[in-house]
Amino acid sequence: MKRYMSLDIGDRTIGIAVSDLLGLTAQGVETIHRKSLEEDLKRLGELMKEYETHSLVPGLPKNMDGTEGERCAIVKDFMASVKERYPEVEVKFWDERLSTVAATRSLLEADVSRRKRKKVIDKMAAVFILQGYLDSLR
Repeated sequence: MKRYMSLDIGDRTIGIAVSDLLGLTAQGVETIHRKSLEEDLKRLGELMKEYETHSLVPGLPKNMDGTEGERCAIVKDFMASVKERYPEVEVKFWDERLSTVAATRSLLEADVSRRKRKKVIDKMAAVFILQGYLDSLR
């Protein structure tokens, strides 16, 4: 059995979700509030240890036409730092073009207040990224 962890990497936060041990469902676990690269990597390492995973699925925010822009370069740079710090990590980038839109829509449908949405949107986007990846494996 293999557990996956997805990352929704932003400038201020990193949304984190993990799969169940069967690799069927994704659950949001945390939003890391970014301080420094060193602290971000340390917290990510703690979460990988806690959830016993070495398989990361970072969302790749491609442009709507499928091309990669500046945001993709930022995500890839961050993941290069992750690989440097944790060489055993397996990285599977996942096209996350609509994950934040889907997360926002589901929170709106659940009638979650704007203030609460801001607190959980990154974690929810990570859930959508990971669920999309898990579904693609089947």
